[in-house]
Amino acid sequence: QVQLVESGGGLVQPGGSLRLSCAASGIFFSFYDMGWYRQAPGKQRVLAAVITSGRSTNYADSVNGRFTISRDNGKNTVYLQMNNLKPEDTGVYYCNAVRLSPRRDYWGQGTQVTVSS
Repeated sequence: QVQLVESGGGLVQPGGSLRLSCAASGIFFSFYDMGWYRQAPGKQRVLAAVITSGRSTNYADSVNGRFTISRDNGKNTVYLQMNNLKPEDTGVYYCNAVRLSPRRDYWGQGTQVTVSS
C-alpha cells in the first residue's frame, strides 16, 4: 500500500532551522509532483512548497527565500529545508504526492513544527 512518512519536525527557536523529510513507498515516486502543506491551529491547510516530477519548484510567498524543497528520486524522498523560522511557521506539516494521469492523490500523517522561544 501507499505510505508517505514525514519526519524531522520539532520545537525550534525563532531564527532556527529544521529539515523535514518525507519517505514514500508504494508509488512510482519519480512520476509524482510532491508538495509540503502546512496547517496552523484553527486554520485551513495551505501549500508551502511544491516540486514537480520535472523538478520545477514553487513556493508560497510567506516562505519564499527561507524554505527550499528538494527531492531524491533514488531514495523516494522529498525534503523541506526551513531556515529563519518564524512563530507563524508553527503548524502541522503534511507531505502530498499527486499524479494527474491516472489521477492519484496521497497524504502523509503530518509532523508538528513549533517555533517558539
